[in-house]
Amino acid sequence: MTWSHPRGYDPMVACSALWKGKTGVSVEWEKRSLQDFESFPVEELARAYDLIVIDHPHVGQITAEKCLAPLDVPGREAEREALARASVGQSYPSYTWQGRQWAFPIDAATQVQAWRPDLIEAAPTIWTEVLALAEQGRVLLPLRPPHSLMCFYTVAADLGRPCTVDGSADLVDGETGETAFEMLREIAALVDPACLAMDPIAVFEKMAEAGSRIACAPLIYGYVPYAVEDFRPRRLGFADMPVVGYNDPVGSALGGTGIAVSAFSAAREAAIDFAYWIASGDVQRGPYAAAGGQPGHAAAWEDDDVNAATGNFYRATRATLEGAWVRPRHDGYMAFQQQASDRINEGLAGRQDARRVVADINRLFQESLAPTAAG
Repeated sequence: MTWSHPRGYDPMVACSALWKGKTGVSVEWEKRSLQDFESFPVEELARAYDLIVIDHPHVGQITAEKCLAPLDVPGREAEREALARASVGQSYPSYTWQGRQWAFPIDAATQVQAWRPDLIEAAPTIWTEVLALAEQGRVLLPLRPPHSLMCFYTVAADLGRPCTVDGSADLVDGETGETAFEMLREIAALVDPACLAMDPIAVFEKMAEAGSRIACAPLIYGYVPYAVEDFRPRRLGFADMPVVGYNDPVGSALGGTGIAVSAFSAAREAAIDFAYWIASGDVQRGPYAAAGGQPGHAAAWEDDDVNAATGNFYRATRATLEGAWVRPRHDGYMAFQQQASDRINEGLAGRQDARRVVADINRLFQESLAPTAAG
């Protein structure tokens, strides 16, 4: 089971065809919408599928539910060490939890910047430049949950005080949280109100229209197909995120996906073999990238041909990936992610007081830790 976008589905199908020719083992893929992918219970998927594409914030929940098989099987230490060394940013360790490896990164992503090279000379590098474009009606920002919270995380971290992940303190200190929310509230008031219901794909589709005036999406998860010529009427460029605080693009909320194996699978060994293979460097920079995937392996991110085919997508955003921040992953986090995103959107739509919103988010975060404490 994977997610229904060419980036998420096409490379899995293409690589599975090669795997069948190589091993005789058939792997068939089904897909769910992006919104469903982000929220559907992994345990239910694990009972229905051998292989599942997941994102890293699920690892605390899936560990508690014992629904995935750990991939750190004996005898394959060298392969795992190679994958860990080739991690783009924290992609590989983001699937490590309680000393076990629950997935391998096959897709690396974080909030970067999308822009239209035919509309502006260069992507903005600082937040004030973004605001100037927004005042002209030339900016969109995906704020549909959970992306509003992802923007909040990214801005807070780039201000120099990233959110906590372990419950040792509030999710965010008051001053940083209020500043981050006020910055989001300022730009939300300048962009189309429809942004509150737009995910990254909706923004990309709008930007890539032939007659679009939208020149910039400053915080958005990179989607490599939109960087390829003729995928849509207009090709998008991608760049490091514009900095809001420090001089480097640090603290972007890490995304991406990993390949995991069901603990209930009757073909566990064969599924694990496939997971190791599709996450490997030669596959990631070869057939996986060629089929429209967005690899999680550094061999692809550094490959000249892969970059040439995508308008230098990988090299242009690598610094942001290397400085990305890993979200909380405890059992109970996924419900918090939805609740906090909804609270941010409520605050943005009503232009509410930042202190109230941040206090509510911190309260919700502490409440989300209760299942972990009870366990």
